[in-house]
Amino acid sequence: MNKVETKKPVARKLLLKLLGSRAKVKMTASSAVRVGRLFAISENNIRVTINRLHSAGVLSLVDRGYYQLGKEGVDFAQEINSWRNAEASLLPSWNGDWIVVHTHMLAKSDKKQARQNDRALKILGLKKLLPDMYIRPANIQGGAGVVREKLQVLGLSQQAVVFCAFDLDSKLHLRTRKLWNTTELEQGYQQGITMLKESEARLSTLPLEKATKESFEIGDRALHQLVFDPLLPSPLINESLRREFAELVKHYDDIGAQIWHQFLSLDSTG
Repeated sequence: MNKVETKKPVARKLLLKLLGSRAKVKMTASSAVRVGRLFAISENNIRVTINRLHSAGVLSLVDRGYYQLGKEGVDFAQEINSWRNAEASLLPSWNGDWIVVHTHMLAKSDKKQARQNDRALKILGLKKLLPDMYIRPANIQGGAGVVREKLQVLGLSQQAVVFCAFDLDSKLHLRTRKLWNTTELEQGYQQGITMLKESEARLSTLPLEKATKESFEIGDRALHQLVFDPLLPSPLINESLRREFAELVKHYDDIGAQIWHQFLSLDSTG
């Protein structure tokens, strides 16, 4: 197996991803400290992060000493879990139309908003076709209206104009074919399939702590790949290969959830 490059997760994202991975996941502060230890995150860092998240309403204190996502954390959980239904949101076939986002009217001086705009466009697979004009295939159910709503939920300025276009001229049509590196995307699917299958075969042979850490690292890498996948239609991409990868990520994520449940249950059993 090729070596998987990983980096230490930030305490906030680590805790929120774990607590948001399934409904009503909860953990004690001591469990959170043990989680942090797996990734060389200090106890102080974990406890300070918990306190900040609790103060902000992202975490709620329930039962006796257990934390779970609070009201402010639910939206985050819904966003990070939306990948599970991504394939179901696509049209069965693409008619060649395009979703276009025009951003000419957006202020460039607001750096924070500009970052949110870029992130929202990236997550939904939009690429720059012309200055201040981004495009993607119109293969998402609901068309421009649904894409507009998704983009705004992800942080795109409401001043951006989102609409559907068809009958691009030949020069623009040729340019669209070069916007996405489909060869790289398909190689990523195949490499991801291999990575997940090899890790799944190995997890049952590892001690619980090592299995817990690996399931997060491998699963998180695969999830990141899916979250930022442009969800291109055929004939632009091999859709069946992407679906195979997505189904395997779901399967691996379920296995990882079971492993994490065992790991987090150690507090209540001992």
